[in-house]
Amino acid sequence: MKRLRMNQAISLAIAEEMERDERIFLMGEDVAEAEGTFKTSEGLLARFGPSRVRDTPISEMGFLGAAVGAAVSGMRPIVEIMFIEFLGVALDQLVTEAALMRYLSGGALHAPLTVRGSAGAGLGFGCQHSQTLERWLVGTPGLKVVVPSGARSAYGLTKAAIRDDDPVVVLEPRALYGRREAFDADPDAVIPIGVGEVLGQGDDVTIVALGQTVETARSAAADASWAADVVDLRTIQPWDHELVAESVEKTGRLVTVEENQFTGGWGAEIVSSIVSACFVSLKCPPMRLTAPDVPVPYGELERQYLPSADYVRTQVDVFVKTDTVPSAWWEELS
Repeated sequence: MKRLRMNQAISLAIAEEMERDERIFLMGEDVAEAEGTFKTSEGLLARFGPSRVRDTPISEMGFLGAAVGAAVSGMRPIVEIMFIEFLGVALDQLVTEAALMRYLSGGALHAPLTVRGSAGAGLGFGCQHSQTLERWLVGTPGLKVVVPSGARSAYGLTKAAIRDDDPVVVLEPRALYGRREAFDADPDAVIPIGVGEVLGQGDDVTIVALGQTVETARSAAADASWAADVVDLRTIQPWDHELVAESVEKTGRLVTVEENQFTGGWGAEIVSSIVSACFVSLKCPPMRLTAPDVPVPYGELERQYLPSADYVRTQVDVFVKTDTVPSAWWEELS
């Protein structure tokens, strides 16, 4: 059993997939000589050479467009977007071209493209380099979106994304790159896209989390007076509706813990769908724990911005005891 940092797990998954299929290649800014800004391609240039591990100019529109063309032509490119915000200048290539390729061609063409990008707050990169931005992507037909919560899920989801015959975006929480996790790094340990996982069991409440908020939710539940099903969603498009619904039907309460701002956050879709499907099982309205609707701040304010384990535990305490949704911390300040 290997104990790897998340960035090492990603690099290992890419290397094993490149070894398995010679059509796979990696491209992006600083992925070759520098081995990735966050060392997610360490050792790949030396192992596979410059034709399969390619540094690109600072032109996301250009190299993502080239990757779409390569994918349609039979290759299986992996594109690294250094910070997910940089995808903004190339979004058309992904959501208008790659995601719609199969539909527009009547099934004659497809784009087996993996787009990886570092995302999220917690490391002090500021408001232009600390967003999650899954809201840019969720709801685009033909596009899948996955978010790992640690080394094990990053390894399995990266492999699944690379093997998929349609475009997949992997949002990698950069705050987790350096965290180690022991797991069985089996080359065939692929985590299916669209399948969540229940971490821990409890009858009082279902807590749905994603990315770095999975550990936040688990830490909150560890020392709480209530017992929770903590669901690592892993995929937000398509998300595991059956798994979440089954848990909510057992517990009768639903909480989402999100790194994103409240407005437009992924939890809104979870809550809407579960209320429609499981209304008779709910003991009270669902609760969303999110960041406030402000840009990601710096320093101490950034730590306040992200939902902490203590904040989640306190809010869920009130929620479970009273079956009412308490005010968010920023509402109490106004």
